[in-house]
Amino acid sequence: MTDDRADVPFSSTAAAPAWAPADMPGALAGSAATGKAAGPGAAATPPRSIALDGASNFRDLGGYTGHEGRALQWRKLFRADHLATLSTQDLQVLAQLGIARTADFRGAHERGVLPYALPGVATHTLGIEPTVIQRALELQASGQYITAQQAVGLMQDTYRSFINDNAARFSELFELLLESDAPIVFHCTAGKDRTGFAAALILLALGVPRPVVMQDYLLTNALYRRPSGVASPAPQEVLDVLWGVQEDFLDVALHGVEVEHGGIDNYLERVLRINAPARARLAQLYLQPR
Repeated sequence: MTDDRADVPFSSTAAAPAWAPADMPGALAGSAATGKAAGPGAAATPPRSIALDGASNFRDLGGYTGHEGRALQWRKLFRADHLATLSTQDLQVLAQLGIARTADFRGAHERGVLPYALPGVATHTLGIEPTVIQRALELQASGQYITAQQAVGLMQDTYRSFINDNAARFSELFELLLESDAPIVFHCTAGKDRTGFAAALILLALGVPRPVVMQDYLLTNALYRRPSGVASPAPQEVLDVLWGVQEDFLDVALHGVEVEHGGIDNYLERVLRINAPARARLAQLYLQPR
């Protein structure tokens, strides 16, 4: 894990953004998604999705109900797609949000093509190479075009690799979370696979029910904007698989956690080194006080 900090401060003058898709899943709809008050006299809830010019899948994990009925605090944990094309106004928004740290799951080539340095923000590199997706691209380049069904299989292989092959990177993310509750955004390129599995682990560790974890994961399909101007010979149905998320993707990883490690609690403790005291500290840092 590396830590690169850009030292130039920047101002915070932009108005707070508010956006949420109209077709957001039911369990996520309402005040937690839109920023509207839950009822007469209720305080407004922050918007979950943050509207930015240079990133489309940037959102807050706050508001979900975790251990002991305590909700995750807002404006502490953010997930996103890459941050390399943020506008000046976007930087002002991040400053308003108090973002102090980023955790970048992208591989070396991805970081080289789309580097970034955010003023005053510490960047931690937790690189996970997108090897399985690279296999799909190599097949396409050689003229061996894959079917949508094969693409699903490749994506499921990607998620299986997260469990053990990339466990050290997810463990490092938890180390960052345990160091302090300074607002952090963790991301990869599209903010859907590496980021999606990381978000699921965090939410599960904090006691969020699995169906809600899945609904948060699937929000990518409503939010993420595919990069424009990227040509591909692959059929549209294959691109839809590679650029989207499906329940089967996350399910295959969580099923692997259950079969290979006896469940999420054992996986957190034995593989990611998040024992009971560490989970208690996570709750103290990121859940609403008792």
